[in-house]
Amino acid sequence: MSPEPFLRHIELRRDKPVDWTAYPFCIPAIAQLDRLRFHPSVTFFVGENGSGKSTLIEAIAIRAGFNPEGGTKNFRTALRPSESSLQDHVRLARGARREASGFFLRAETMFNVSTEAEQYSAYGWAELHEMSHGEAFLWLAVNKFHAGGLFILDEPEAALSPQRQLALLVRLHQLVQGGSQFVISTHSPLLLAYPDATIFMLDRSGIHATRYEDTEHYAVTRAFLQDPAARLRQLFAEAETEAEADP
Repeated sequence: MSPEPFLRHIELRRDKPVDWTAYPFCIPAIAQLDRLRFHPSVTFFVGENGSGKSTLIEAIAIRAGFNPEGGTKNFRTALRPSESSLQDHVRLARGARREASGFFLRAETMFNVSTEAEQYSAYGWAELHEMSHGEAFLWLAVNKFHAGGLFILDEPEAALSPQRQLALLVRLHQLVQGGSQFVISTHSPLLLAYPDATIFMLDRSGIHATRYEDTEHYAVTRAFLQDPAARLRQLFAEAETEAEADP
């Protein structure tokens, strides 16, 4: 039986005026956001670049009490504020249970997190700037992600090799077994394979739940790996045809 979730659902507040032609409300999936119920353990957001998944993840993290640039709830770095106004227009519903710890980690601000972490070396933090991007990311997952925590991750695969993505899956499972909850945006077919997770697809028609096998990430990867040479020939031929049609 799954534990009581820390985060129950998120919904767009429609009682506040917004400019539907301006970012981020001009993004179709954001404009059509109704109520999304989180899985008690693992929820994924997937979609093309620009579909709004990172914007939504950011708003969830901020409403949950995390610093927009990432870290624990004690982090306050603001080297390059870039968050959207979406967090001011969403309602985040919590469960009765409260997380014992948590972390918001986004690939694009990992440098900022590593810089602020230098202040906490006396509390067991490693010198993350002395590690590779992927090594620092996994160090955080192993050493600073704890059982009973809330973890919000934005495209973690950007820092990780396929083998390290599998290592992250193992750590994710350990933490889920310890009562943690994850909300993750990703393009990785490896991470998306986590069993029994809820997967939300963001596209021009809105946001809807989908099966792992029905994601483009799975289908494209599977088709390519079945015969890479044939798939490449097809792609190159299509590109040449398009170039000839549009000189």
